[in-house]
Amino acid sequence: MQLGMVGLGRMGSNMTRRLMRSGHQVVVSDLSADSVKQLASEGAVGSASLEDFIGKLKPPRAAWVMVPAGGPTEQTVLALAQHMQHGDTIIDGGNSYYKDDVRRARLCKDKGIHYIDVGTSGGVWGLERGYCMMIGGPKETVQRLDSIFKTLAPGRGEIPRTPGRERLNGTAEDGYIHCGPSGAGHFVKMVHNGIEYGIMQAYAEGFDIFRNASKKDLPEDMRYDLNLADIAEVWRRGSVVSSWLLDLTAMALTENPTLSEYTGFVQDSGEGRWTIQAAIEEAVPVGVLSAALYARFRSRQEHTFADKMLSAMRQKFGGHVEPSIVAKTA
Repeated sequence: MQLGMVGLGRMGSNMTRRLMRSGHQVVVSDLSADSVKQLASEGAVGSASLEDFIGKLKPPRAAWVMVPAGGPTEQTVLALAQHMQHGDTIIDGGNSYYKDDVRRARLCKDKGIHYIDVGTSGGVWGLERGYCMMIGGPKETVQRLDSIFKTLAPGRGEIPRTPGRERLNGTAEDGYIHCGPSGAGHFVKMVHNGIEYGIMQAYAEGFDIFRNASKKDLPEDMRYDLNLADIAEVWRRGSVVSSWLLDLTAMALTENPTLSEYTGFVQDSGEGRWTIQAAIEEAVPVGVLSAALYARFRSRQEHTFADKMLSAMRQKFGGHVEPSIVAKTA
């Protein structure tokens, strides 16, 4: 199947590669001519402009937008909608606010263009692991593009089936689902990221307790000089708190047990705030998720070992580099 990919950053480039590996033709566009040239050398169809990009797609066109959320996504979607035709599809695979999806879907519908929002999780590891996708938009359009989603998704792999799941239909076991109408995909991904904040904060605080277990103001017979890398490693094997985030934590601690390359300044990318806002609108109590978000705010004023662990996890799964780290190493 043919697909257009706008945005060749860490995820856009690897998604393009994963699609091409399975025989899909991908037309690529990016503000960086070098990025387009690199993917073209690997088999993609390059384009010199957005108009050129659209001209190289065959109707009904499908263009996947993988650029930063907010202004860049808004501008790209509007530019595509201006040049695309009735029956074409725009896919937003970034981390957009779901209410923006609802608005953009209405705008596209007026032009006869389909709009799909795809909450995408997988980070810099997606090329090999695949991408977990939460999809919103018209059911018929989502089904028409199923081969694209199936290729990008992880597939069933070696994960044991949930008991009773064999009686149910659908694509959830393959790593992607159609969540509902426009905005539903990014709504589910938004809450996913809010939960992620909470899980990361729990790990970070727990390991901060371990690191401080040898403090001199503790009773001498209750001081413990613990090996944090070993604790993370043993928990990966049979523990009820094992997870991919713990795998990445173990990796970071093995590389440097003190995490000295991290300052402890922890950014938030927006989804945590939106999750709390949605909870307020629904009158749902979310004490843990709220506390995790506020902990990130506090990290920008004072830094703890727990904050360094949060930075390490963000860097490992998503390639995120905190602003203060850039300044420190520049």
